[in-house]
Amino acid sequence: MQSYEERLTAPRSWWVIAGLIGVACALMLLPLGTLPMLGGLIGGAALSAVAVSSYGSVRIRVVGDSLIAGDARIPVAALGEARPLDAEEAVAWRTHKADTRAFMLLRSYIRTAVRVEITDPSDPTPYAYLSTRDPEALVAALAAVRA
Repeated sequence: MQSYEERLTAPRSWWVIAGLIGVACALMLLPLGTLPMLGGLIGGAALSAVAVSSYGSVRIRVVGDSLIAGDARIPVAALGEARPLDAEEAVAWRTHKADTRAFMLLRSYIRTAVRVEITDPSDPTPYAYLSTRDPEALVAALAAVRA
């Protein structure tokens, strides 16, 4: 049973930039001829697109009794209070309030987040900071699994 899933996709402007990187690569190879220029266009754009896609492919899911955030799989039993953060609070928790031991799934292009306490005594991680576009839905999904 899956109660929440979100993919933290990169913004559209990043895809435009990936295309522009391809154009820049093509322009650098223009003095070598048409074929190298086309290779630069295709290769530069493809490599940039792969980078944008991989960075924006991270997912946050609440599946069964686990919170899966990127590569981390945290049992809901090890989680404490989940708190939605608005844009201002999210900036504070990823800058001056941040703990270096915290697990941070941070995407700077997403302005809101959720801060989830980790209550497992054997885990030194005090909390998980998760960038999310819909913090209330994630908090509600965690509460529903816990109930």
